[in-house]
Amino acid sequence: MTQHRTTQMPFHSTSKLTDQDIYLFNEGTHFQLYDKLGAHLGQVNGQQGAHFAVWAPEAEQVSVVGTFNDWQNETHLLNARGYSGIWEGFIPEAAKGSLYKYHINSRHSGYQVDKSDPLSFFNEIPPKSASIVWDLDYDWTDAEWMRERRRHNALESPIAIYEMHVGSWRRIAGEQNRSLSYRELAAPLAEYLQHMGFTHVEFLPLTDHPFFGSWGYQTTGYFAPSGNYGTPQDLMYLIDTLHNHGIGVLLDWVPSHFPTDEHGLGFFDGTHLYEHAHPQQGFQPDWNTFVFNYGRNEVQSFLISSALFWLDKYHFDGLRVDAVASMLYLDYSRKEGEWIPNRYGGRENLEAISFLKRFNEEVYRHYPDVQTIAEESTAWPLVSRPTYLGGLGFGLKWDMGWMHDTLAYMQQDPINRRYHHHNLTFRMLYAFHENFVLPLSHDEVVYGKGSLLGKMPGDDWQKFANLRVLFGHMYTQAAKKLLFMGGEFGQQAEWAHDGQLQWDKLDLPLHRGMQQWVADLNRTYRQEPALHQGDVDPSGIEWIDCHDVESSVISLIRKGHATGDIVLVICNFTPVPRPNYRVGTPRGGYWKEILNSDASIYGGRGWGNAGGVQATPVPLHGRTHSVTLTLPALSAVFLKHVGDQL
Repeated sequence: MTQHRTTQMPFHSTSKLTDQDIYLFNEGTHFQLYDKLGAHLGQVNGQQGAHFAVWAPEAEQVSVVGTFNDWQNETHLLNARGYSGIWEGFIPEAAKGSLYKYHINSRHSGYQVDKSDPLSFFNEIPPKSASIVWDLDYDWTDAEWMRERRRHNALESPIAIYEMHVGSWRRIAGEQNRSLSYRELAAPLAEYLQHMGFTHVEFLPLTDHPFFGSWGYQTTGYFAPSGNYGTPQDLMYLIDTLHNHGIGVLLDWVPSHFPTDEHGLGFFDGTHLYEHAHPQQGFQPDWNTFVFNYGRNEVQSFLISSALFWLDKYHFDGLRVDAVASMLYLDYSRKEGEWIPNRYGGRENLEAISFLKRFNEEVYRHYPDVQTIAEESTAWPLVSRPTYLGGLGFGLKWDMGWMHDTLAYMQQDPINRRYHHHNLTFRMLYAFHENFVLPLSHDEVVYGKGSLLGKMPGDDWQKFANLRVLFGHMYTQAAKKLLFMGGEFGQQAEWAHDGQLQWDKLDLPLHRGMQQWVADLNRTYRQEPALHQGDVDPSGIEWIDCHDVESSVISLIRKGHATGDIVLVICNFTPVPRPNYRVGTPRGGYWKEILNSDASIYGGRGWGNAGGVQATPVPLHGRTHSVTLTLPALSAVFLKHVGDQL
């Protein structure tokens, strides 16, 4: 084995790393690397400066170059810490705000490169790529939220998520169309989400990324927020403000792949350190990115430390993990002969499976009051079941099947929907195989797919009515909810990351009505236990009639297991009003109409049921009673059982 050359440093090299830290890191069980590696402000013998530590096991020499040494690569050499692969040192000249990189001389083929710090807390705004010496000091004011967030994140609680891209929610036209900063965004976003009734916001990846057009999904800085919108403290202020308005904050996190930019993680020390060396394992052709080597102990420490970092230092309330399917399958997006089977000859990525289980175990061990959410697009079993039962250990999983089936149904001309009725009803066969989130996400409004409103058939009024009934149907189903920004007011244009939402459309009645409909859906979903307590419990939902194919009508009940409340929901997916439509009910008495998407306030025609209906003892649909309703065209009608007639 070739020994690393230890270079005598011209400055004090007191270490922040103990032997135990190094042992745990190399073992793959150090999950607070952000406290040890990277750049940390401090002092040695009363002298202020910064400690630096970086993992580069195949380097012959590592130095820190930056604004403090005019980017000279021979003046501040780091020391190798035994055989750990870590290089470290203390630089008195470094201060908060100093720019720096690691200059790496590899032991292989004379390779030399300047790399950003994999554990930096802050980086320059792309296309610049230097890391910045920074601290994470912040005086948090969200203690009450943190004490209570277990209740907000619980599976029996309402979770309605507003998914958003920070850079294109609002822009300032008079300043070169720039995005709002984290601080500028804080108050208006918190007030908007509170007004709209969303319980959580999910940010598309805010981890540092070199290409703005990747929306954050090509991450280079796994411990640094994007500098496009401000400093780390500015992001903390945004999260703090949201918490103080009662809004949970989720981060889209991408451990599935990373970009090939020279300053990033790829070929870090002249070897494939973070990624697999073999291109059939280490390169993802869909995105032209590298794939992490999940079987390497230090990579597991790195990634799990990243996950815990955002929960620890930034108070995020959960992580949505992107592209889980690409991690689970060795043949993901690969043809026969383009992938390497596992040791048993199968296509399952055993190392990635082990990593995901460990990730979830560590997240919930350290932060049992958060949620992890998988974007997993296949039928992989037990994604959101505990690892001790053989599951992957996620708290929730996106229901991609529901999204595709439902949008395929809604895009049909209503006259043909009778032939696609199964797209509405099939979900109930698997609805409780996982703890699901129903996503109408950013993926459905990009790359030529158009907006949600644009997918709806018919004239303008019918498009809006179709979208209202789609949302009504979504909030009826047993699952948590997610809606991408702009959908809540019927944005007409496809989402563009370099623009802003079409806020001017709210000057038009149909768009204002749509926004009010979503706000009232959120309010009702939160207020009515029947609509959320059974989101992951099969006892919380029952069909009344799922077989009315000719009318394209479905009816069901949602039940609150702790309260005994019942809400009856009927959706009419045709533009034909249906007066005198009879539906079976499990109880007699009065059923109060609590929501009707055809109300004039939402842009509808005002058809309804005069505030409610009285059930009669006429058996129907296997129930002892029934009600006769007016079903407006393209509508969702919600009725709550309130006992005797009011």
